[in-house]
Amino acid sequence: MASHPRDVTVAPPEFLRLAAHPLRWRLLTELADGDHRVRELVERVGEPQNLVSYHLRLLRDGGLVTARRSSFDGRDSYYRLDLERCAHGLAASGAALHPALRQEPPALPRRPAARTPSHRPAVLFVCTGNSARSPIAEALLRHHTAGRVTTASAGTRPKPHLHPHAVRVLRESFGIDLSGSRTRHVDDLADRRFDHVITLCDKAREVCPEFGAWRVHWSMADPGAPDGTGQVGYAAFEHAAADIDIRIRYLMPVLNIPETVTRSEP
Repeated sequence: MASHPRDVTVAPPEFLRLAAHPLRWRLLTELADGDHRVRELVERVGEPQNLVSYHLRLLRDGGLVTARRSSFDGRDSYYRLDLERCAHGLAASGAALHPALRQEPPALPRRPAARTPSHRPAVLFVCTGNSARSPIAEALLRHHTAGRVTTASAGTRPKPHLHPHAVRVLRESFGIDLSGSRTRHVDDLADRRFDHVITLCDKAREVCPEFGAWRVHWSMADPGAPDGTGQVGYAAFEHAAADIDIRIRYLMPVLNIPETVTRSEP
């Protein structure tokens, strides 16, 4: 009977090699809840900063984690888990073990709820100006859940109007009309309680009220900020909306809400 040569060494898939280390797995699980700075991860995992930074570098080199400079304090960086890469890594690892375990990861996650929740989750998205990132997130969560989530957005220093590029990208890419929407201040929601408060701006995170909720941070660049030429380009809003859309899709299983609306193709 034929057998595999004993002198052949098969290396484990890269995803397993990276994720199997206990500290790296702990870092991945912490980042699955939201974006964090190094000092926050150090506090959460209870390990020295140099050790945490070393393993974060390995995760970054492997493409499972990304980092961006904080817009609140340029000396800090926020680390983010790339859930899309993790999904593909898990699928590839199964196929490497046995053909029967081969499966293609979904382009975006869809996990139906086991039952309809008796309590409709309430989610608040916060950024500084409430003119781009937070209203885009609010609109996309409402769009994908057909209104089964109570969702709102606000700013810590709201601008007078939504950015026209934000209105345009939602209309052209998702068929959502926000032309009549207005910005608002977080203080206007002081008497409301939310199950989840998600900040999308590093500056807003520092001053956002508690609201008695589960707090999550998504560190995202402001698409309305001028680029190196002093211009505000529409492409930045397309990128931001696509990124927020992915984050919303991964948020929905946390809320235990099945998706009912698929993304409209541009």
